[in-house]
Amino acid sequence: MKDEISYLAYLVGWKIVGWLPEKTAYSLFKRLAHYMYSKNGKSVRRLRTNYSVVSPNLSPEELENLVVAGLESYMRYWCDTFRIHTWSPTRIQNNVTTTNDHFLRNPMKSGKGVVIALPHSGNWDHAGAYFCQEGIPLVTVAEILKPKKLFEKFLDYRQQMGFEVLGLDARAFVTLIKRAREKRLIALVADRDLSSSGLEVNFFGKTAKMPAGPAVLAIKEEIPLVVAHVSYTPSGIHIDFHEILPPLAGSDEERIKETVQMIASTFEKGIAIHLEDWHMLQRIWIDEGIYS
Repeated sequence: MKDEISYLAYLVGWKIVGWLPEKTAYSLFKRLAHYMYSKNGKSVRRLRTNYSVVSPNLSPEELENLVVAGLESYMRYWCDTFRIHTWSPTRIQNNVTTTNDHFLRNPMKSGKGVVIALPHSGNWDHAGAYFCQEGIPLVTVAEILKPKKLFEKFLDYRQQMGFEVLGLDARAFVTLIKRAREKRLIALVADRDLSSSGLEVNFFGKTAKMPAGPAVLAIKEEIPLVVAHVSYTPSGIHIDFHEILPPLAGSDEERIKETVQMIASTFEKGIAIHLEDWHMLQRIWIDEGIYS
């Protein structure tokens, strides 16, 4: 019953928010962000803790202002999600700026696949739609949500933008290897993996766990690895690309572990500059006492 209510709530959101005037819709979601802050639920407390780890020298007032800004950014992402199907191709293209996108474009032009690692920052769906519109085939992985109908709705939403979306299960990585050999662009959100397969990294001076997938694909399939950080601008998003060069020496296990650390260190740079756009409302560090 709870799953069915969740599905209906999202469905209503897609219908109504897409129908509302734009200014009204974004104003509503901004108010929802402030309501979330006033309730100070578990996700808000985790966001506050995560921001305090990244920026430990903030005053209490500065930290609270940052939490509010982070929640506003987070709810802007959800308003975008419910409205992007109403956006014209011109709007999707014209509201994106990039830095160093040659790290992605040049290998694709030369017939190579590329794996992109991203943190949970800004609107990565908008970034994906931008490249799909430019004829760059994109593959990604998504957590299988409950109920199944909700997952299928998100699947359809991303497929309409041109993505190929794989459910996060045991078969996904095999398909990603196949797509890498087909010279596709593989985009993976990769700043959190608390499962047993996640690799420990030093992240803002504390221990976190991140997925090995992007590093494994780049090393095993010998394709370029790029970190993309997405941040919000007043009218859209900016994507900042950074090339990651995996080490050549050592065992595969050592090279993968070092590469995941390189990804984490590159994530730090973008997150520190645009902290309010890092939508990490979950646990990420595994050190004892951080979230107590």
